[in-house]
Formats: sequence, structure tokens, C-alpha cells
Amino acid sequence: MAQTSPTNYVRDSRGARPLLEARLRKETDGRLALLAPAVGRWRDRPPAGALIRPGSLLGRLEVLGLHYALVAPDGAHGVVVAEALRDAPASARLARRPVAYDDVLLLLDRDIAPGVVADAGADDDAGTGDGLVVRAPSSGRFYRRPAPDKPPFVAVGDVIDEGKVIGLLEVMKTFTRIAYGGGDLPKRAKVTALHAADEADVAAGEALIGVEPAE
Repeated sequence: MAQTSPTNYVRDSRGARPLLEARLRKETDGRLALLAPAVGRWRDRPPAGALIRPGSLLGRLEVLGLHYALVAPDGAHGVVVAEALRDAPASARLARRPVAYDDVLLLLDRDIAPGVVADAGADDDAGTGDGLVVRAPSSGRFYRRPAPDKPPFVAVGDVIDEGKVIGLLEVMKTFTRIAYGGGDLPKRAKVTALHAADEADVAAGEALIGVEPAE
């Protein structure tokens, strides 16, 4: 087991908790992998769609009976994608997941922007009605398709999971993927409405799609 040597502490409802930094590895596809710094049991993982920066809390790691606050290291920046656990064995999905040194905990995509989610039943100037709404994280031009000759990322009636790309946002000739997940969104949802047209100019906070919990 790798030696744990926290240098700082964070205070929560249970008092001061030592910090451990996750390890960082760049994958061949350009994404960043956050790795376990020690053998232990990991809990309270961030959901797919969460934005991670250096110092972001990644949950708690129990090592030999001690509970550490696990944080993102320098250089970690991106949105949590779901692939790291999607095909993992059932043991990896436990509330307290056993991990070994250098196990992949999370995958971060630096090209995805987290969507902004409205509360269920919130008033909406765009006339979207009640329900959960994924909103544009910034102003730009919204694309529902990866290319003009390709099918849309999502359609009404689709059931989507955390990390699913729902569209592209172009800002100053830079294209950013917008992923579903985070906030109060259900882990699986059914697309109920497409509020933004393909190639529409949208403002920050404008509704992009509507969803409801999937059965």
C-alpha cells in the first residue's frame, strides 16, 4: 500500500479531517484519470457531470480505519464522465467502493461543459413549463448534431444517463460538448422536450432540453 502523508486538514461536521490528493494521469484520448492514492474504501464520489478543479472534494477515502478527505490535485480540470464505472463490476458500484493504489476513480473530460439545471416546477420565462430543464452554461451557438449529416445527440423520448452529450456549444469558434448530469437531475432521465433549435444562438441560462425521471 502506498504511504499516506496528508499535509493539510479540512473541517466538517465531524471535526478536522486530513486531506489526501488523488493521483493524476493523462489518458491517450486526452482525458484525465484521477487515481486512488492508497488502498482503502472510497465513498461519496462526485456524480457524472460534476465540474472538477484542483482542490475539489472527490469524496472520502477510508484507510486503515482513518477517514481522509480526498481532493483533486493540481492540473485536474474537467467534467466527470460516466465511463469509468459504466462497465465496472458490481463491487465498484458500492456505497463504499474498495480501491487499490492507482485504481481509476474518475475520468475527466476537459472539452465538456456541465449543463445548468433548473429546479422542478420553476417559473420559466422561455415558456418551457414545469419540469427539469438543462440550460446553457454560457451564451453561444447551440448545435443539436455533431455534424450536419449526423443524427442528433438526443431526441424526444430518448432515455439518457449521466455523462451523455446532449449538444455542442460554439463560443468564439471553440466547440464544447455539454453533458447531462449533476445538480438535482436523476441519474437516468427521459427527454421530454427540445427547447433550443439546431444552430440557434442561446443566452447563458437558456433552456436547451427538458427531462423527467426515467422509469
